[in-house]
Amino acid sequence: MPSRTRKFRGLRTHGRGIKAGRGAGKQGGRGNAGLHKYKFKSMLIYAPDHFGRHGFKRPPEIVEHPTTLNVGELEGFVPILEAAGALTRDGETYTADLAKVGVDRLLGTGSTRRTWKVYVPHATKHAAEKVTVLAERPAATTPP
Repeated sequence: MPSRTRKFRGLRTHGRGIKAGRGAGKQGGRGNAGLHKYKFKSMLIYAPDHFGRHGFKRPPEIVEHPTTLNVGELEGFVPILEAAGALTRDGETYTADLAKVGVDRLLGTGSTRRTWKVYVPHATKHAAEKVTVLAERPAATTPP
């Protein structure tokens, strides 16, 4: 495309209007430019909480990070439970104390082939539908 510079000699803006030849000149800048100056009123109307901090971050010492286990993972967790002495078998029923291996919460994802009775501090509603969640831990058996 040929240059039109010669055609526009003597004209200040070369047919582009005031400042339109430079980047984002006619629109008053790009993006959030001018929100503290000439776009301040529109910022107050359309985005009044644009500036400043919002919300808070909880202190790390009070944030809980529970150890969770899904119902579908119980079958693969059997060797770990046996090694910790937290698993007993009564025929087809498996009884597990998940608190002994550090599990705080039982979640309901997955399914099992066996019948489970589980001692755990917290369990979701779906986990309680799939396995029997017991409130009290089994008493330590001592030989007579």
